[in-house]
Amino acid sequence: MTDRIATKLAELGLDLPVAAAPVASYVPAVQAGGLLHISGQLPFKDGALMTGRLGEDKDLAYGQEAAQRCALMLVAQMKAALGELYRVKRIVKLGVFVNSAGDFTDQPKVANGASDLMVALFGDAGKHARSAVGVPVLPLGAAVEIDAIVEVGE
Repeated sequence: MTDRIATKLAELGLDLPVAAAPVASYVPAVQAGGLLHISGQLPFKDGALMTGRLGEDKDLAYGQEAAQRCALMLVAQMKAALGELYRVKRIVKLGVFVNSAGDFTDQPKVANGASDLMVALFGDAGKHARSAVGVPVLPLGAAVEIDAIVEVGE
């Protein structure tokens, strides 16, 4: 891990988790040309999956933390796929899926939990395009799921 990222994680009181193994028939990441496509990652805190529905039994702050935890897992997958995080040239796009009640409309604010962490860790290279959508259910009852496209170098 680059010193800058390790230092920033420590400043934020965060640890990089071990990259999660797939829970179905897919691979965690695929590199095609100069892009790394990372499968959707779920939020884990203290070894437990963060579950629930935003606007129903979970609030915005919980959703933002869940999104941040997904982003940490994305970074763990980057490290696992690339070997070293210095190879990350740019976070190109995040796709954020929020387990939401029908009247919950703060999906972009939830997604900021992930977006803000990417910028904190990667600086300007962490600024990315993004979609944030509400869905009625996510795998295993997760509160948030996020996938990513990352530009990589040698």
